[in-house]
Amino acid sequence: MQTLQLKTNPTCPDTEVCERAGALLRKGKLVAIPTETVYGLAANALDEAAVHSIFVAKGRPQDNPLIVHLPSPDWLPHYTPKIPEAAQKLVDAFWPGPLTIVLEKGGKIASAVSAGLPTVGFRCPSHPVASAIIQAAGIPLAAPSANRSGRPSPTEAAHVLLDLDGQIDAIVDAGPCSVGVESTVVSLHHGIPHILRPGGITPDQLRGVLGAVEVDPAVLQGLAKDAKAASPGMKYKHYAPKANVTIIKGSLDTFIQYVRSQPQNETYALCFEGEQQKIGLPCVTYGTANDPASQARELFGALRTLDKKGAQTVFARSPSEDEMGLAVYNRLLRAAGFSVIS
Repeated sequence: MQTLQLKTNPTCPDTEVCERAGALLRKGKLVAIPTETVYGLAANALDEAAVHSIFVAKGRPQDNPLIVHLPSPDWLPHYTPKIPEAAQKLVDAFWPGPLTIVLEKGGKIASAVSAGLPTVGFRCPSHPVASAIIQAAGIPLAAPSANRSGRPSPTEAAHVLLDLDGQIDAIVDAGPCSVGVESTVVSLHHGIPHILRPGGITPDQLRGVLGAVEVDPAVLQGLAKDAKAASPGMKYKHYAPKANVTIIKGSLDTFIQYVRSQPQNETYALCFEGEQQKIGLPCVTYGTANDPASQARELFGALRTLDKKGAQTVFARSPSEDEMGLAVYNRLLRAAGFSVIS
């Protein structure tokens, strides 16, 4: 299969490009599309065969649920039988945007989307191209990240092609993604709302709308092998480069002292901008130390750069675990397979 490559302006989508992508999606094809978070691998969320092809192309475990993408909030009542008051508050506050809300699954949604669960995550992306493609398709789209399962998520079209060229029908290239990590996922099925995956909408932003909000334990530790994942990104090793990654918590001086004491063969530091000259071994940077938003935008690209450089061992500077930093730390933690040294 040859992957069709289409390009468009990120803020003023080309109508012909969006119509071509929409037509492919209506036919059950796979199309990688840009969103504000990461590039998504989209298929018709109402078509079992099309959804199944997502799992095949990505090599994705069948028990890892997908998220349904809608072009506007007024589509939501058609695909879930009930919208709780708390969910409506979140929709009003954050849609369109990088927030996924886990709700009861309506009968129209393909069963493969929810991986056997009675619930499914819904999102309304704010990226103009994503919205225009969903509108052109006229159907909700199931769309996990457009990468091979377990690899760093794609924030540029080139990342998608590196992993999936020839495995998918088309890609719409609208340049780099602005947020850089996947959406925040919130479940309203635990009494107190739970964050199942941190992302571009922070815990404090959610608390400002809902009051009490808890972070699920699986955000910072592995989910039990026999447990069902209620959200993507909870159960398996994700976002990982080929190198072995270890997160080092502590000051920059502590980091430098530790990494210099380790064997240096094909070893890299994953650090913040401006720290490279002090560390004394090859470095790749991801954002600046006090700017979690920049870290989020650059993390996945940095992990892919480590692969290009042939890194075998990576020691990573730990980001903050507060607010947007929690999303960055969650991704890095899974890329490291929970290998952390304090």
